[in-house]
Amino acid sequence: MVRATRTGAALDMGQGAGTTADQRLLDRRRKLDTNTDFWRVLRIQAEFVEGFGALAELGPAVCAFGSARTSTDDPAYAMGVELGRKLVEAGFAVMTGGGPGAMEAANKGAQEAGGLSVGLGIELPFEAGLNPYVDLGLNFRYFFVRKTMFVKYTQGFVVLPGGLGTLDELFEALTLAQTQKVTAFPVVLLGTAYWSGLMDWLRETVLAGGMISAADLDRIVVTDDVDEAVALMAAAREAAS
Repeated sequence: MVRATRTGAALDMGQGAGTTADQRLLDRRRKLDTNTDFWRVLRIQAEFVEGFGALAELGPAVCAFGSARTSTDDPAYAMGVELGRKLVEAGFAVMTGGGPGAMEAANKGAQEAGGLSVGLGIELPFEAGLNPYVDLGLNFRYFFVRKTMFVKYTQGFVVLPGGLGTLDELFEALTLAQTQKVTAFPVVLLGTAYWSGLMDWLRETVLAGGMISAADLDRIVVTDDVDEAVALMAAAREAAS
């Protein structure tokens, strides 16, 4: 079940069993149990319903992704704080995965600017609760429910340097845009030094091999300029209105 808070405090996500709901759902070593799966479907349904209910009146929002491992003295952290602040100044709520690192930075910038700072947490065996800069927080058991909320309730992604989780969200957004599941959904990568190698590979290997089209790469903007990233989000909002 989704667990919501407006305090930003860390939440107990019921991890005492040593496994997560996603892990139990996907573990083929477990004995198949139709009754268990039936009740699991109802829990999944409840997560969707509660997530929709909590976020339905959110208003214009942008999602900021980035590594949970980003330290507070990393330049990417300062960039995240600036991003959160300037998104709020441009009239957006800021949504993150609710964790530490770059996510915390964007939430911090949003909260300190007086805007709405949203965190969508996920049950993990190695993280506990939301960062203290989250105003509206939701904790999910299932990744796929949380992913739906990110895309449904934001108008674009700004991606700070990050690892596998960040790449997962990035490429899912690009795939949804490529397949026209979402439209007018800008994706901005902040940090040219960090992202240039990935972009070179996409261009010189994936595009050159005919695996994607040039239009797929055109969906991605890479910059070091937070103002440019925010302006792109604002332009997409105006185009959609």
